[in-house]
Amino acid sequence: MSSPPPRPPGRAAVAFVFVTILLDVLALGMMAPVLPRLIVDFEGGDVEGAAAITGLFGFAWAAMQFLASPVLGALSDRFGRRPVILLSNLGLGLDYVLMALAPNLAWLFIGRLVSGITSASTSTVVAYVADVTPPEQRAAKFGLLGAAFGFGFIAGPALGGLLAGIDPRLPFWAAAALSLGNAAYGLLILPESLPPEQRARFTWNGASPLGAMALLRSCPALLGLAGAAFLMFLSQESIPSLYVLYTIQRYGWDEAAVGLSLAVAGAGSMVVSVALTGPAVARLGEHRAMAVGLVFGVAGFVLVALARTDWLFLAAIPLLSLSALTGPALQALMSRRVGADEQGRLQGALAGLRGITGMIGPVLFTQSFALGIAPAAGLDSPGLPYGLAAALLALSLVLAWRITRVEGVQSDAEPAPTTPGE
Repeated sequence: MSSPPPRPPGRAAVAFVFVTILLDVLALGMMAPVLPRLIVDFEGGDVEGAAAITGLFGFAWAAMQFLASPVLGALSDRFGRRPVILLSNLGLGLDYVLMALAPNLAWLFIGRLVSGITSASTSTVVAYVADVTPPEQRAAKFGLLGAAFGFGFIAGPALGGLLAGIDPRLPFWAAAALSLGNAAYGLLILPESLPPEQRARFTWNGASPLGAMALLRSCPALLGLAGAAFLMFLSQESIPSLYVLYTIQRYGWDEAAVGLSLAVAGAGSMVVSVALTGPAVARLGEHRAMAVGLVFGVAGFVLVALARTDWLFLAAIPLLSLSALTGPALQALMSRRVGADEQGRLQGALAGLRGITGMIGPVLFTQSFALGIAPAAGLDSPGLPYGLAAALLALSLVLAWRITRVEGVQSDAEPAPTTPGE
């Protein structure tokens, strides 16, 4: 799939990369209410066995993200963003076709592995945005990407559940149509964003997860910010890993209340990402906007951990929504520390960090929840996992603030000069 000569991306091309993120997350969200049901069917109605297999599916998907994201990011640094994005969209669409036709659990598992690889192109999409956006505007654009994630996670499960009511395989076909249609559209309108003279040499050592982490060690500021990002990613895993169990056990909510509260939380994060991130960064600078978001996140998790009533729990949702300021500002700070030929590797490394937390987080938070409510432990502390999340986010705040103060990573800083191919 050859790339046309690079030219300044127009609005249609920039909109395409946002739509790519949206459709990827929408398709993934559509799987949420469907995949466990299919696994139960393949297991002959054995819910207990299906629960264990569902956990294995989730772990395997995160592992593929960890392995594939740095590779795709490095490939995009070498061959350009366009071919990687388009081939990933094509592969994801074909994979959903495979899952729609899967005759047994083994084929469904293979499809899930492939989707973990092909959906790892998110790092390349973020690198595309970094290529075409001035450094001072990146945080706002990254915030829009966060809004696309939020909308996809809100609308995806609802749409998947609606389609599954017609046919349990229909969400897979719909996801395939979205991904294949996006690939065909991108083939027509998506220009390349990375000129040949700014591309890096590809090596498997540099593209491996450990090699990608080496990039994060290339300067103290980047390593420190990567550590802050890791702690932030890990704390965020407490929501998808535990939210349903936590609200049912502590507040006695039913499925409708859980779904509605998740929709409100997602909508709040979207509003912050779209409407507040850009103005906050313009007024405060990237490092202060990041710190403000982390402070709101710590306060939100502390309130969740201590809330004995559901009304106090609901009061934490606006605080957690405001923590959406953190991610875009932190990404923008890190993108300033590498050159144009390393943006793909950087975003791949960050996606790899998220993959690691996706493997650790579900075990960490569910086990701490079990310890908090276990009669034998005598803690009577169901909020223990969210207290842990608050502590992780507080450590992220201390580390990130210290790095930005000591290293001078300010919103008006320029990236250190690099030589393409280094």
